[in-house]
Amino acid sequence: MEGNEDVSVREQLFHERVRECIICSLLFAILYLLSYFLITLFKKHADFTTVDDEDAAVNRIALGMCTFTLAVSLGAVLLLPFSIISNEVLLSLPQNYYIQWLNGSLIHGLWNLIFLFSNLSLIFLMPFAYFFTEAEGFAGSKKGIMARVYETFVVLLLLTLLLLGIMWVVSAIVDDSAASRESLYDLWEYYLPYLYSCISLFGVLLLLFCTPLGLSRMFTVTGTLLVKPRLLEDLDERLSCTAFEEAAVYRKISGKTSCWLNLNMAVLKKQFLAIRAQKKTLEMRGQASPWQRNLEYPLVMTLLLALTGIAVLVVCFHVLELLIDEAAMPNGIQDTPLGKVSFSVFGSFGAAMQVVLIFYLMVSSLVGFYSSPLFIKLLPQRHNTAMTKIIGNCVSLLVLSSALPVFSRTLGITRFDLLGDFGRFNWLGNFYLIFVYNMLFAGLTTLCLVRKFTWAVQAELIRAFGLDKLPLPVSRPGKIS
Repeated sequence: MEGNEDVSVREQLFHERVRECIICSLLFAILYLLSYFLITLFKKHADFTTVDDEDAAVNRIALGMCTFTLAVSLGAVLLLPFSIISNEVLLSLPQNYYIQWLNGSLIHGLWNLIFLFSNLSLIFLMPFAYFFTEAEGFAGSKKGIMARVYETFVVLLLLTLLLLGIMWVVSAIVDDSAASRESLYDLWEYYLPYLYSCISLFGVLLLLFCTPLGLSRMFTVTGTLLVKPRLLEDLDERLSCTAFEEAAVYRKISGKTSCWLNLNMAVLKKQFLAIRAQKKTLEMRGQASPWQRNLEYPLVMTLLLALTGIAVLVVCFHVLELLIDEAAMPNGIQDTPLGKVSFSVFGSFGAAMQVVLIFYLMVSSLVGFYSSPLFIKLLPQRHNTAMTKIIGNCVSLLVLSSALPVFSRTLGITRFDLLGDFGRFNWLGNFYLIFVYNMLFAGLTTLCLVRKFTWAVQAELIRAFGLDKLPLPVSRPGKIS
């Protein structure tokens, strides 16, 4: 009987393992297809239809690596929300037969896979894809794809040795002890986690500066997509003035003005396109329904303001928690079983709010990232993005998305513990670093919002009362005696 019981237990464990592998494979296949669709939406088709078949093959190989990396990025974004929702579902339906596949082993496996694939993409796949697209083969060697592969592996080997040497020197300087010197020779258990810890810290710091900027920019970006209400504004008069300006600029471009004028055609064409875009916007506002003009814009703006205010309040409350309770630190692992207790004091509603805030912060960080002067050149263009720029975007998205669970837990957006190796970073136990990080986020977000709304309200009032059309006073220099 005992032998039969052991066999049944082994069979059950085997079936559970197979089921988890199938679920993980299906989820990753869906993310891979979605990533491929997104990349093909922005890639330059000329890179894959060139006369040189070798360059096209190289670009296709790099495209596959970028698709894999982007799929891992999407998985990292969905990792924490999926875990929170799974916990609430198991808590609400503990005895439901159809959700027994949703268990702690599956969630832990997903966290470990995302951590492993993030390391693989950042350390090997993306550097290989970049050097592979730039490689031409060693001088004197036979041309072909294998020549590029050999050159790429040599460059990666030299880069790896350089990074390992730098880390060895830095680690020896920071901690000069016998245990530290022994750990320096352990590549898998020391170097790779330490390197990914540094990358994660860089991603969290990048989110610290991009997210407040994105939270303030979200109002501008959303305002361009919605129809603004007519507040003390004569839309017909503005549309007529824009039509006259368009006609005047068109006459200059078509050469129907005086031939004695020296006109810059490039500037005129750019001005003509800007006026035409403004005219289309005004026409869209004129054709909008009363619901879109008077209700949609205020509701969306109020929702954005409410989400931003809730995020700031949660961070401020977390600052007080850090001063009182040591368990509020992001490295605190409570080993709470999945589906036993809610990670929000407000139950399912609080968990849903946490998921909404996590997605909102991620979208805001992307808006702030592509709005910053340092990274605005990485902004992809539809069907006109080179492969090197696609690689840069995939690396940036992976750094931001893999840091999102640590970012959300550090700010106290959720109390769900970081599973796997995500919660084993040494810097997560530094109280002063976590405290200053929360204070900086709350301060920068508040400052960006105050400046944004101050300037926005001032500009709207000036435009609404027509003060922007008044001629500016010209100050003439006094006579020199």
